[in-house]
Amino acid sequence: MAFYPINLNISGQLCVIIGGGAVATRKITSLLACDARVRVFSPKLSSGLKPFIDQNKLEWFPRAYMPGDLQGATLAFALTDRPEVQRQIATEAKELGIPINIGDNPEACTFQTAATIRQGDLLISVSTGGGSPALAATIRKELEAQYGPEYGDLIKLLSMIRQLTVGQSTSQEKQKLLLEKILKTNILALLKMKEWQLLHEKLLEILPREINVNYLVEALKH
Repeated sequence: MAFYPINLNISGQLCVIIGGGAVATRKITSLLACDARVRVFSPKLSSGLKPFIDQNKLEWFPRAYMPGDLQGATLAFALTDRPEVQRQIATEAKELGIPINIGDNPEACTFQTAATIRQGDLLISVSTGGGSPALAATIRKELEAQYGPEYGDLIKLLSMIRQLTVGQSTSQEKQKLLLEKILKTNILALLKMKEWQLLHEKLLEILPREINVNYLVEALKH
């Protein structure tokens, strides 16, 4: 089965998790990183979720799943160790038209999560279609070593330059050529080493005079 890759904006959206174990902890951590509203139904929670409870970052209902628990959800996760409960959750999700991720049955999922690397606004996802999460995790680690925090800084820099040139006399084609020119320099290495003075000098060489290079470099420092 081929899954269609998509990035969702779930900020402020309700995501319901049935289960409170180690897998649920990983899913919840990722959901909270995207500013989702998280509601958990589980008699017990793993120790990794306790800090989120203490900080009021999620709702916890200390009981087993009951029909109706998925009402209003944008996404649902069935992460219990009881197959019959998993099937009940999947049935409710299907009836309500809610995308469902079923922890022990990849083929029954209407969506799957991927192993991801985040560096600022850079997001790289790796999926094996549920066939081998261990392989996806291995590839994720390899990519994480290759794409460090400097890539997040590079995206931030390119985004600021793009915003500063939009609406000016710079045409889209000139803007594209300017950004491509930046990518061909050693700016990524300068960002990695945090060589701010050298970065400042390099940007002065490349960018139009109307762009405030001091502003760009100071923004990257913070």
